[in-house]
Amino acid sequence: MRRILVTGKGGQLATGLEEALLAQGFDALLVGQPEFEFDRPETVVAHFEALQPDAVVNCAAWTAVDAAEEDEAGAFRANALGPALLARLCAAAAIPLLQISTDYVYDGLKGAPYVETDAPNPLSAYGRTKLAGEWAALAGNPRTTVLRTAWVFSPVGKNFVRTMLTVGATRPELRVVADQFGHPTAAPDLADAIAGVLGCVRDTGWQDRYRGVFHAMADGSTSWHGFAEAIFAAAQPYGGPMPKVHPIATHEYPVKAVRPADGRTDGARLRDTFGVALPTWQRGLERVMQALHA
Repeated sequence: MRRILVTGKGGQLATGLEEALLAQGFDALLVGQPEFEFDRPETVVAHFEALQPDAVVNCAAWTAVDAAEEDEAGAFRANALGPALLARLCAAAAIPLLQISTDYVYDGLKGAPYVETDAPNPLSAYGRTKLAGEWAALAGNPRTTVLRTAWVFSPVGKNFVRTMLTVGATRPELRVVADQFGHPTAAPDLADAIAGVLGCVRDTGWQDRYRGVFHAMADGSTSWHGFAEAIFAAAQPYGGPMPKVHPIATHEYPVKAVRPADGRTDGARLRDTFGVALPTWQRGLERVMQALHA
């Protein structure tokens, strides 16, 4: 197992995966729009047949959470029908599929960290379509590993860290939601974890215990407000901005899609099965901040 097809080229996670896979001795085969497009299935089939991968990591997704409320059909094509097609291709080739999913499949009402056997109950179109993608991937290919992650940020692309630094440089005061909790996860750390999972599969061969859902999120949790304050503190050694960050409630920042109020999860299954654990979100923030200012 050497050739890894990675969808979502140019995105936060796919960008990090290129380096992480190479470090593990894999060949990273990155594909993305417009040449590789789930709305044009023939392009997916053509690339799959031409590249002949030994495994697939599906990072491609509709991630515009609020926009999905207005075009759930479009989000469904990207987040559910796309994985379904990849699963069929992987099944025919008898190779593993790693499907990237989200904590938004939960409703955030448990009041304690979720485990993988907890029933999902998505509150948004984005969450519903990502859950449908999990089901499609698992149903279509017996060698499917679903990795649920959260609050991904990186040195590239559109994400909370880069947005805070940009806005904080122009405003002396910010208002950030303080009653939603989750795991800010650095894309480079998540990429390392995915490469570790694939390395485990390569070393042992596929095993039935690798099939199913796993939480792949940074260790530790915080609120968006707590994350924002940590971002500005981490930016200080680089001369970054330091605005006053005021905590507000969710209802004070209305958006179209409902987010889970408490998306905390337990990552023990990933560690116990693959020997993979992500570092703390604070370490991930330091890593990304260093890369931003390299």
